[in-house]
Amino acid sequence: MLVYGDRDTCGTPRRIIAGLKQGLAGADRLAPGAERHGALVTLFIEAAELAQGLADSEFHSVGEDDSTPVQQAAMAVVTDLAHRVAWSWRSLERRNATTPLDPRPLDSLAALPLPELIRMRRAEGHAFYSLYPEAYLEAAARLPPRFTDAPVVIGLRSIGTGLAALAAVALKSRPPITLRPVGHPFRRELRISNRLRAAMLADPKAHYVIADEGPGLSGSSFGAVADWLESQGVGADRIAFLPGHGGDLGPQASEPHRRRWAAAARPVVDFESLFRAGEGPFPPLERWFEDLLGPALAPLEDLSGGAWRRLHDSTLALPANPRQERRKYLLRTGSGPWLLKFAGLGPAGDGVLHRASALHAAGFTAEPAGLRHGFLAERWLEDARPLTHPQTQITPDSVNRLAGYLAFRARHLPAPPDSGAALPDLLTMARTNVAEALDPDAAAALDHWTPDRLAGLESAVRRVVTDNRLHRWEWLRLPDGRLMKADALDHAAAHDLIGCQDIAWDVAGSIVEFDLSDARSGALCLAVDAGVGLDRRLLEFLLPCYIAFQIGYWTFAMGSDPSAAAECRRYEDQWRRRVGNSAGLV
Repeated sequence: MLVYGDRDTCGTPRRIIAGLKQGLAGADRLAPGAERHGALVTLFIEAAELAQGLADSEFHSVGEDDSTPVQQAAMAVVTDLAHRVAWSWRSLERRNATTPLDPRPLDSLAALPLPELIRMRRAEGHAFYSLYPEAYLEAAARLPPRFTDAPVVIGLRSIGTGLAALAAVALKSRPPITLRPVGHPFRRELRISNRLRAAMLADPKAHYVIADEGPGLSGSSFGAVADWLESQGVGADRIAFLPGHGGDLGPQASEPHRRRWAAAARPVVDFESLFRAGEGPFPPLERWFEDLLGPALAPLEDLSGGAWRRLHDSTLALPANPRQERRKYLLRTGSGPWLLKFAGLGPAGDGVLHRASALHAAGFTAEPAGLRHGFLAERWLEDARPLTHPQTQITPDSVNRLAGYLAFRARHLPAPPDSGAALPDLLTMARTNVAEALDPDAAAALDHWTPDRLAGLESAVRRVVTDNRLHRWEWLRLPDGRLMKADALDHAAAHDLIGCQDIAWDVAGSIVEFDLSDARSGALCLAVDAGVGLDRRLLEFLLPCYIAFQIGYWTFAMGSDPSAAAECRRYEDQWRRRVGNSAGLV
């Protein structure tokens, strides 16, 4: 099944450097405390992405990792900000403790010849999985003593670029080395220049600390670095790992990697320890919005992993994909109940807050209260009920509400041209998922979408920040009958291959999720077309792609929620009715 996808962004290094300098000046004006700390973490993440993009640009030019003046200067910027983050983190209890932010490392980097354009890989852990950089400061401090004497710290690009810098600061070692494991996802390997090899192995007694998020299905990126080190004569007892979780390697790991992982030092500090226990320098999560919402009246309720379903009195089981859900909590204060949801660290969170404010002002979503260090506070609509099947069928007024919502997104939430999967990639996904779930003959219904036909459609695509979650249970009916959209802010930036699409993607989603008749589908299309324009040829292509993606998504979800099996069957039935029989396409 094809479901997941990574998204790169393009940037101009000198513009990014100018933005970082501006951000430093802004952070310097903030008072000591949590807000300033959050601003420093945002700058740190942006600097790490810049360093990753520069390193990968040179890697792709020469075909191997090397130690160059540009990479050294970029890591100096990241390391300097890592020092600032560490100082801020450890000084939060002393609210008058600050140090001036120094722009000179950025000036040194700007003085070097830099590429006009670089590609930066989104750091999924910071964007989706509430992986906080501060965790690596704390985890590195828990390494066995033999690793604390100026070890060689290695960060795996992408996200490991910054995580390794924080580990290096905690261990008082020199700036880290970053490497790009390449090759088959389950059998990664390294390409290292002679110069970099000599630098990494200069001390024959050195210990090595490898930092990255994960491990995932195989842990092969961690494994590739350890394999290389051992091939150079480094004993396994001199290699430690700083991962993103304390679990074992995934099912695709090799047996030698599995044995080494089990025996290795690999401390982890999780989110609960950082921000829920109330024992560290940062206030516990329930206090982050105290100045806006008032003090908590009860302990936070964890609604992550589908636990939100227990708060809805529904006669129909509400499906979920727990592994893909954001971390979320219910906070009860004197101002009412509030949902605290992880929106993403760095620029990702700022974008979520902007969309939340715009959609609420237009009357489509709940009220946002603010964004603090990656978490968005949004009013919890306690009296609302999911629009599940036992309730009345969708009415003409509801169709108009859907159309108004989609038209608003199309008008007010534009997206860059390269922010979502291209049409050929969607077609490949659809063919693959349907062939695996049903049979190759079922996928033959897509054969008429030839490269020439898709090329003719490309000019019709106008990318917007689509909702991508039009499912009935994502709509809430208030006691007065109004429909409100839940979870409307971040699925176009999720860890999947869809991304931002033309609004026709959401029209297709509405038709499928509400199982609209031909008449209702036509009314929805007419209303959206009247508001912002709708290309019917594009809709005809995207509707089967939407169904195929959902088949793949819920197939993966079955591993963590048995209710997903019913969803798979529902989408397979939609395929047979709407695509296999050429019915329902508008």
